[in-house]
Amino acid sequence: MKRQGKVAALFLLPYLLIFVVFRFGPSVAGLFVGFLKWNIVGDATFAGLDNFTKLFRDPIFYVALKNTLFFLLMTLPPLVIFSLLLAVLLNQKLRFRNAVRTISIVPYILIPAVVGIIWNWLYDNNFGILNYYLKWLGMAPVEWLTNEKYALFSVAIVTVWSYLGYNMILYLAGLQDISKDLYEASTIDGANKYQTFMKITLPLLKPITSMIITLTLINTIQIFDQIFVMTNGGPGTATLTLVQYLYGTAFQNYNLGYGSAIGIAILAMLVLMVQLQSKLLKLDD
Repeated sequence: MKRQGKVAALFLLPYLLIFVVFRFGPSVAGLFVGFLKWNIVGDATFAGLDNFTKLFRDPIFYVALKNTLFFLLMTLPPLVIFSLLLAVLLNQKLRFRNAVRTISIVPYILIPAVVGIIWNWLYDNNFGILNYYLKWLGMAPVEWLTNEKYALFSVAIVTVWSYLGYNMILYLAGLQDISKDLYEASTIDGANKYQTFMKITLPLLKPITSMIITLTLINTIQIFDQIFVMTNGGPGTATLTLVQYLYGTAFQNYNLGYGSAIGIAILAMLVLMVQLQSKLLKLDD
C-alpha cells in the first residue's frame, strides 16, 4: 500500500505543482495585494483597509454588483428548473434520447469565447438570424446587445444555453442512482406521479441540487468570457459585472490593489451565498 501511495503521489505531483504555481499561489497572493497600493510598475506600499473602504464609496462597484446579482437571478432559476425537467424527460424511455443527451451537452463543451462569437452573429442588428425572422414575421428588429434594456438579458440567455446541458447530465446521474424499488413501493401505496416526484425524487436529488446551485453561483458570478466577447461591459455599464470591473481595474488601469479588493469581495459573496443555499436546502437534515 505504501508503494502504491508513492506511485499515486508521483503521478499527482505535476498537477499539484501546476495547481500551486498557477492557482493556489496567485489566490493567496491576491489576498495580500488587496491591502497594498500597487500599479505593477512602481513599488507597492501598504494601504491598510483603504482599498476595501473605497468599495463602499465606489458607485461603479455598486453598478457592477447590481448587474451581477440581476444576472444571477436571470440564470440560476432556469438553470436549476429547466435542467431538472429536461433530465426527468430524458430519463424516460424515449426514442432518440441518447442523441438528445449528446446534443444537449455540446454547448457546454464549446469554448466560452467561441460561444460569444456565435451568438454575436445570431444577435447582430443587421444580418443576425434572430432579427431576420423577426422582420419575416413583420416585427421590428431588436437591438439585442446594443440596447441597455436587452443587453444583460441577451447574455443571460446565452449562459443558460451554455450550461443547461451540463446541469441536466448531473441531474440525470442523480435520477439514475435512485432505486426503482422506491418508485414501485410508492405505486403500490397509490401515489400518483406528482406525489412520487415531490416526495421521493426531489428529496433524494437534494445533494445534486445543492451542487448544481453552487456550481451555477460560481459560474454566473464569475462570468467574464462571454461578456468580454459579446459586449465588453457595454453599452455603457449595462453588462458590467464584478469580474469585468475587476479585470478593467487591475489589468487595464493597473490598480492591482483595488482590483484584488474587488476579488476578495467576490470571494466573500460567493462563500456567503453557498452557505446560505446550504442552510435553505437543509443538507444536514
